[in-house]
Amino acid sequence: MKAAVFHAQEDLRVEEVTEPTPGPGQVKLRNAFAGICGSDLHVYYSPEAAGLDFDHPHPVTGSTLPQILGHEFSGTVVELGEGVTNVKVGDRVAVWPIYYCGECPACRKGMFNACQKIGFHGLSSNGGGMAAFTTVDASKLHALPENVDLRMGALVEPMSVAWHAVSRGHLTAGQTALIAGAGPIGIGVWFALKARGVERVLVSEPSAERRAIIAALGATVVDPVNEDLAAAVAALTDGAGVDAAFDAAGAGPAITSALASLTPGGRVVVVAIHERPMEFLPTQLVMGETEIAGALAYLPEDFDAVIDAMSRGVYDTTGWVQEVPLEGVVDAIHALRGGAGAKILVQAD
Repeated sequence: MKAAVFHAQEDLRVEEVTEPTPGPGQVKLRNAFAGICGSDLHVYYSPEAAGLDFDHPHPVTGSTLPQILGHEFSGTVVELGEGVTNVKVGDRVAVWPIYYCGECPACRKGMFNACQKIGFHGLSSNGGGMAAFTTVDASKLHALPENVDLRMGALVEPMSVAWHAVSRGHLTAGQTALIAGAGPIGIGVWFALKARGVERVLVSEPSAERRAIIAALGATVVDPVNEDLAAAVAALTDGAGVDAAFDAAGAGPAITSALASLTPGGRVVVVAIHERPMEFLPTQLVMGETEIAGALAYLPEDFDAVIDAMSRGVYDTTGWVQEVPLEGVVDAIHALRGGAGAKILVQAD
């Protein structure tokens, strides 16, 4: 079968590999679509900077290079391993791709998404979604209802990142929010807020292309470089400031402006990965009793919540999701690195 196989920095090849066979407790999936994530860009261009150690076997999975990429994907069950009873052949599924140790302080608290030895199927496993087939533990499967197609199913993973971040914002219906960044995760945060009844939302995005994409979905947008962000926040909130702000940009100024936009008692949720340190004055937190929180990945219940919202028609892929064949994955990575497009799905089969 064909697969997108990562061999080394900037060495990703579409090549023939052996078709996998499911072991006990596993299923074999015919993959449908796999999204290209920001993590995939980090792996391709600078795995060490992304904190990935491919020189040693992964402490949970034992995986080493070469690695088939694709950790946000959907597929159809085509074969069952011994002992699998929770799914059947023909089921269409999304895959919760996290591997965790079960022993570290985070795991003991049920925070498997923050495991100190965390791994992902398609980043640190012996397979991934950018291939015709993969095998995965049946316990990681989340069934898709009839009205959620496989294309949408491949978006469950990134949308769950955003859903989990919104959970960390502690918002309720009728409150207000600011989103910094209108890439795929920023778009996902906007949908997750909408699903929870948070309608007064401002999206701050310097890219005209990305502003146009999310505005077409119905969002209120502002250019933080050439427009007055503070005035836009004041207009949205009658001068009170937002209840929560979400950093989906990964830039220091996004956090600085988010802190300045909060109402007293508000919270900034950092969901983006930052490549550079930043400075801020902690007294900002003291004077308004505001908070900064992090949000990493997702839990299985986030997958369930996103799939339910998808089945209710909350999500719309118009204008921000495009598809490429498996052979086009490297060109797609280069395009995303250059700032083009929003979300690219690789047709796995």
